[in-house]
Amino acid sequence: MSREVGNRAEEIASEWLKEQGCHILERNVYSRFGEIDIIAEREGVLHFIEVKSGTTFEPIYNITPAKLAKLLRTIEHYLQKRRWDFPYQLDALIVRGQECEWIENITI
Repeated sequence: MSREVGNRAEEIASEWLKEQGCHILERNVYSRFGEIDIIAEREGVLHFIEVKSGTTFEPIYNITPAKLAKLLRTIEHYLQKRRWDFPYQLDALIVRGQECEWIENITI
C-alpha cells in the first residue's frame, strides 16, 4: 500500500472510530520495533489499531505472525515508556472505500 493510500485509509479509519465512540489518542506512533497506526480509547480500554485497506483481496492477510509479533513488541514498548497500566487490545480495521470493518482482539 502506498503511503498516500495508507494515509487516506488511516484518515477514514480515524473518523469512523470517532463515530463508534472512540477517542483518538495518537496516530502513526513509531518505535524501534515498528509502527502503530492508531491508538484510541473507548470505555476505559486502549485500542492499538492496525489499519489495512484494499479492494482486490482480503487485507487482513497482510497481518502475518511476524507482523503481529512486531506490533506486540511496539505496544509493550509504548506502555512501558509511558508507565501506563490500562487494559488494552490489538485490533485491525479494514478499510474498503468508505466502508470499515473493525476486527477486535486479533491476537486471540
